[in-house]
Amino acid sequence: MKAGLIMRHDVMSILHAFCMIAENHSFTRAAAQLNISTSALSQNMRQLEDELGVKLLNRTTRRVGLTEAGHAFLASIRPALNHIDEAMEHARQSRDIPGGTLRLTVPRTAATLLLQPNLAGFMRDYPDIRLDIDVNDGFVDLINERFDAGIRFGDAVQLDMNIVPLGDVLRPAIVASPAYLARFGTPLHPQELINHRCLCHRFTRESGLYRWEFVHGAQRLEITPEAALMVNDKALRLSAARDGAGLTYVFAQDVHEDLQDGRLCSVLEEWLPAADRFYLYYPGRAHMAPKLRVFIDYFCHKAILPSQQRYHR
Repeated sequence: MKAGLIMRHDVMSILHAFCMIAENHSFTRAAAQLNISTSALSQNMRQLEDELGVKLLNRTTRRVGLTEAGHAFLASIRPALNHIDEAMEHARQSRDIPGGTLRLTVPRTAATLLLQPNLAGFMRDYPDIRLDIDVNDGFVDLINERFDAGIRFGDAVQLDMNIVPLGDVLRPAIVASPAYLARFGTPLHPQELINHRCLCHRFTRESGLYRWEFVHGAQRLEITPEAALMVNDKALRLSAARDGAGLTYVFAQDVHEDLQDGRLCSVLEEWLPAADRFYLYYPGRAHMAPKLRVFIDYFCHKAILPSQQRYHR
């Protein structure tokens, strides 16, 4: 058999053309339906016969019929072509119907402040979407790890991605219990943290501890305190802070009720930097998957934001 006469990207169209000729018993009618010339269609069939090394069509001046090999070939390919046509039509119809698995990578703070209050509502509105969420404070490569999208703070968003702002701006806060401050005193300058017990967030062992950022006028400081506690769980840090173990750097939204009720006190407020916010980011694509589009729409327009929530320990 002579191989390689038909380019791979031409195979489907030539096989469909063969089926059309078989149904119409005519090159002329098949060519009209395919919107190509009769001579081009005839040449395609000669290429197919040369590729297979067998005669498929009997041509006369009045009619085109199938040879025995042609009938056998048609019976073999028609179910497969019908299945492919059905699959393509299903894909076209589903392009506007949200469904399938949506894989997301989010940091713990976003999981708590953005996802936790809103997952049930989103899942109720879109029952055909399955969520696969990886809570991870480290760097994640969306493409290599096969995630649809990620959520991170602006300075941690992967390069060359489309980005969408999500939720409120988040204000930082440094907090400690009244009992701790009564025992160790209240720091008035970031450099005084060297004399304090600090409860620090660790992203991963590779990336180390979260640096505490400070801004006061033109002064900018980044300090990695000597940690009395290093942990990658915010709930454990806050529990330790409430129990008087030390100072910790959090978002004000995380400790809203603690501050109102006096369980925690805020310090160094005049040194805290401007607020930050989360961004959803995703690879650039010509066609956004419906499951991702509705997730973005929901969390931009319908989600309960941190400023609208009541905070609980």
